Amino acid sequence: MSDSPGSPSAAPIRVLLVDDQDLFREGVRVIVDAQEGMEVVGTAGDGVQAVRLVDEISPDVVLMDIRMPEMDGVEATRQICSPDRVARRHDQGRPPVRVVVLTTFNLDDRAATAIQHGASGFLLKDTTPLMLRDAIRTVHAGNAVLAPQDLTSLLAGHFRAPLPTPAAYVGLTDKEREVFAAVARGLSNSEIASTIFASESTVKTHVGSILRKLDLRDRVQIVVYAHEHALISGRGAGGTS
Repeated sequence: MSDSPGSPSAAPIRVLLVDDQDLFREGVRVIVDAQEGMEVVGTAGDGVQAVRLVDEISPDVVLMDIRMPEMDGVEATRQICSPDRVARRHDQGRPPVRVVVLTTFNLDDRAATAIQHGASGFLLKDTTPLMLRDAIRTVHAGNAVLAPQDLTSLLAGHFRAPLPTPAAYVGLTDKEREVFAAVARGLSNSEIASTIFASESTVKTHVGSILRKLDLRDRVQIVVYAHEHALISGRGAGGTS
C-alpha cells in the first residue's frame, strides 16, 4: 500500500515561494513549513529567479505571485510550463511542477492567462493557512484549486474565437468524449462513475487515456482545452455535432 501524502514516511511536497514582498513571502514560508508533509525548498523575489530555481531544484509546487518586477507571474508560469521544459523534466525523470498563482483580486484576468499557460488555479492572498495547505495538496495530486464553476467563469471571456476541433479529440472513443465532457464540467471521478455507470478505477483509466491522447498534463488542462476549442457545449462536447 502506498503512503498517503500526510504520512511520516511519504516524501514531503517540495514548495517554491515566489513573491516580491519579503514579509509576505516569509509569512507563507512559516505557514507551509508548519504543515505536515510539505516543506519550502526555495524562495524567489521575481519571475526570473523563479524560472531559474525551478530548473535548478525542481519543486513539486510553485506558489507564484502575479504582479512582480523584472518578470511577472504570468510570463514565469508560461516559461515554467512551456512544452520544452516539461519534456526536459520528463526526460530527466523529474516530477511534474504544478503552479498556483497568488492574486489580490478574485477572477483576476491575469490569473486566467496564467491558467491558460499551465497554472493549476489561483488563490487569493488573504486565504487561510488551512486553505493554502489543502491547495498545495490538491494541485500536487493534479487537480484544480478553485471550484469548477469559478474556473469556467474565469476562462469564459478568453476564447472568443474558438480554435478548430483537433484531430486528437476527434480520435477519442465515444466513452472518452463522455468522460472528457464530464471532467470539463468539473465532475469528480465518483460523480462521473455514477453518470456513466462504471467504477471509479475505470473512470481513472479513461481520464489517463484522454490526457495521453490529447497531450495534456492534468484535469485543469482538460477544462482549458474544452474552452479553447468550444467543447464545453454545442459542437463536440461529449460527441460530434
